[in-house]
Amino acid sequence: MSVTSRYRDAWEGFWRDAPDAPGAVIWDAEPALTAERHLTLLGPHLSDPRLPFVDLGCGNGTQTRFLAQRFGRVLGVDLSEAAVGLARRQDPSRQAEFAQLDATDPAAVRALRERLGDANVYVRGLIHQSEPADRHPVAEAVATLVGERGRGLVVEPTESAKDVLKELAQAPSGPPPKLRPVFEHGLAPAQVAGAAFEELFRSAGLTVLASGEMPLSLTEFTPEGDRIELPARWLVVGPDERGTGPR
Repeated sequence: MSVTSRYRDAWEGFWRDAPDAPGAVIWDAEPALTAERHLTLLGPHLSDPRLPFVDLGCGNGTQTRFLAQRFGRVLGVDLSEAAVGLARRQDPSRQAEFAQLDATDPAAVRALRERLGDANVYVRGLIHQSEPADRHPVAEAVATLVGERGRGLVVEPTESAKDVLKELAQAPSGPPPKLRPVFEHGLAPAQVAGAAFEELFRSAGLTVLASGEMPLSLTEFTPEGDRIELPARWLVVGPDERGTGPR
């Protein structure tokens, strides 16, 4: 299967209209508040940090470029061609590689795995922005890319994050400027229940090695000047120890 044209078009429109300026996208927080913190969760579980690193759903590549400063080969992939183009423009020194990829297309994911071999994978805020029918294929894509030696770190807003976003959207002055384009392009976030979140990856043939909660920083601030953070959970996943996962 692959994503619907409506969903693809929505993301193309969003990234086509996104400003080039750092931090202009609501979830594009600086790596010190995002990928750097997340690597401290993944690090103890990496079986081989020399493996290629895939940033799945890389957007404009801010976190990808940070990862490329710490790992030998880093590839950012995104459904949107516009996002990939923006990521390349923002990486003139070519620290990382970028490519378009529909993570719900098993053939495309297998082709990437054949090109890279086993990989470590970073997924931040992708599942809740995926349509329900696409979530299991995305989890299977992580399992395929991880292979036999890789590890994956998945970070997603919790159910209560939707209440935070709803409150922001219904503020008397309207949604914050950086949140408004998300809704205008029909990308209103959904939610993934805690138990379903872990089961999603177990059913894809992965083992949950560690889990916990850590707020997800945004680039928007409250009227009082406080950075907005979403409640979020994280998982570190690896190959099924029984060797029964899909490959």
